[in-house]
Amino acid sequence: MAKRICFFVLQLVLVLYSQILQSQSHHKKITLKDSIDGAIDLSDYIIYANGFLVVPTLITEPALGGVGGALVPVFLKKHAPIIDENGKKRRINPDMTGALAMYTANKSWLAGGFRVGTFIKPRINYKIMAAYGHLNLSFYETLPFKGDQEFKFNFKSASVYVQALKEFRNFKWSAGPQYLFLNSDITLPNDNLPNFVTEKDLKSSVSQLGGAIQFDGRDNVFTPDKGVRFQSDFFWSNSAIGSDYSYWRLNYSLIGYYPITKKIIAGIRFEGAQVLNDPPFYLKPSINLRGVPAGRYQGNATLVTEAEFRFDVYKRWSVMLYGGVGDAFDEWDNTFNKSITYNYGSGFRYLIARKFKLRMGMDIAKGPEQWAYYVVFGSNWMR
Repeated sequence: MAKRICFFVLQLVLVLYSQILQSQSHHKKITLKDSIDGAIDLSDYIIYANGFLVVPTLITEPALGGVGGALVPVFLKKHAPIIDENGKKRRINPDMTGALAMYTANKSWLAGGFRVGTFIKPRINYKIMAAYGHLNLSFYETLPFKGDQEFKFNFKSASVYVQALKEFRNFKWSAGPQYLFLNSDITLPNDNLPNFVTEKDLKSSVSQLGGAIQFDGRDNVFTPDKGVRFQSDFFWSNSAIGSDYSYWRLNYSLIGYYPITKKIIAGIRFEGAQVLNDPPFYLKPSINLRGVPAGRYQGNATLVTEAEFRFDVYKRWSVMLYGGVGDAFDEWDNTFNKSITYNYGSGFRYLIARKFKLRMGMDIAKGPEQWAYYVVFGSNWMR
């Protein structure tokens, strides 16, 4: 494991160094040291290196084998804040265009691309994402006298997602439509289907049309020190829009940060999801907590809460402590009737780009069944 981590870190350093050499022939001299404290800092590199980054990334999701890598080339276009018609300064997030190539220890792979940007004059923030991959994932069924039994699936899936949010007069509020299309071809190691899988699930298309409303009052999008973000969205799936399934899904989340002292930042997260009618088994809500494999605990509804504390202990270095609980259930009458899923853990952060308030580090988390580790860019709750 240590050799793999060192390989990716070395590769990242070499990529950064080569790009810096190219940029210096056209721009001011770029340094990896901050002008204020002399510490290692990527702010000037992000701003002046032609808006282009190639980021090798560790994949640490337990559901995908726990070890893997991804190569993510990203083009960045920075926007200066503008003064809108009511005389207030409006922050414009940078445009990002990128690609993704991923391979993990359980032989899952994925390739895709994305575009996140802003139409400044009409005040529309948009996202476009597309991907195709072969993913090896496990799902579970509780059987009498046997407990939870694991079933391994191979997904050959293609997906497209589009969202466009129009900002209100108060630019912290925005709302708009979204659409998801997912085509999947699923196989099992044998012909014995578990009870939660139907023949239709093995080769199907999901077409979902919906909408979202969002409030974002955080002081930055990467590693907030204060502020609140709320979002609620829904999806409707029906044969009228080309779907093999007919159901509804509602998602809602609230994430907040509060500085207890100058060096202690508290965070709280509440999230939930609900499906109505009969979705495919792989799109049922599942508990999303560090240390809990994706898709491990599913139901028609989920509730999750997690708290974390960041202690800025020495210069740019911080220590994280966090813990949370979640429940997945089919009926609201059964909420918290069975064992609650939990997590706890610790980690560290380094302020890698001061001008962006961007921190990076690693978390180690314990769930009900196993330990897991996560490389964190910005925040584990970055949305």
